[in-house]
Amino acid sequence: MTYSGDVTSGGAPAVRELDRLTITKVSVGPMDNNAYLLRCRDTGEQVLIDAANEAPRLVELVGDGGLAAVVTTHRHMDHWVALEEVVVKTGARPLVHADDADGLPIDAETLTDGDTVAVGGCSLEVIHLKGHTPGSIALLYRDPAGTPHLFTGDSLFPGGVGNTDQDPERFGQLIDDVEHKLFDRLPDETWFYPGHGKDSTLGAERPSVPQWRARGW
Repeated sequence: MTYSGDVTSGGAPAVRELDRLTITKVSVGPMDNNAYLLRCRDTGEQVLIDAANEAPRLVELVGDGGLAAVVTTHRHMDHWVALEEVVVKTGARPLVHADDADGLPIDAETLTDGDTVAVGGCSLEVIHLKGHTPGSIALLYRDPAGTPHLFTGDSLFPGGVGNTDQDPERFGQLIDDVEHKLFDRLPDETWFYPGHGKDSTLGAERPSVPQWRARGW
């Protein structure tokens, strides 16, 4: 089945098989958060992005393969409700950007811009996108056999950047980081996976970036 990225809360996961990495996307309630389980196809090692909710369901998704780490994209509660339970049940290392570490319910190892997170033989680059929260991050996987894949949390969605509570300074920080660290660096075919809702590509969204900047949200 062709991967579309369309998932619904309580519905079946969507699975994408890349050359070296398997991406499983699932929506969990009650706020339809996306969680992403990444598995290295060479080693079987797994990393979860955002243990948002429904811990038993996420642990079931992990299965018997074990979980090396849980990366939290930012400190908003709807992205970490299941974090503590998933970590306790799997022994995974919790990871978060240093500027958002105090917003999590458990102690976590801290990340900074430019760090890498290993998924077996694969590697995710940490990209700090300040504005939605002080420590919001995206995670970039550069597929050696294909297009880049980008996990954006709540910093970038189809149709705009994340919520900055109508704060002009925070919006300016976020739109600048999204434009310069993502759109200026990565090609149109880059597929991105947000914290809620459907996926998109940078190419589909690129023409709208000046409109986003002009409208201020």
